Amino acid sequence: TRDLISGPVVVIEKPQNGGVFSDSLIEVSGTARNITSISFNGRQIFVDEEGRFSETLLLSYGYNIMTLSAEDKFGRTISKTLEAVYK
Repeated sequence: TRDLISGPVVVIEKPQNGGVFSDSLIEVSGTARNITSISFNGRQIFVDEEGRFSETLLLSYGYNIMTLSAEDKFGRTISKTLEAVYK
């Protein structure tokens, strides 16, 4: 029951927030718990049975902002913002 009370939990494991990249193609991965839906930059993504997700993203030159949002079955939401710089 503790998991139901805590709401959705999202952990972004990589890349590091605020990272500087020389390659425009990066992988965003992490874990999510207690969710019914999850989206990355407004597009629905999927998690495996253990709650892991992995998405590949093509960065634009310069400063990039990405948003990961999740919702649980009670309508509670959480959003994580990830910033990256492509040089």
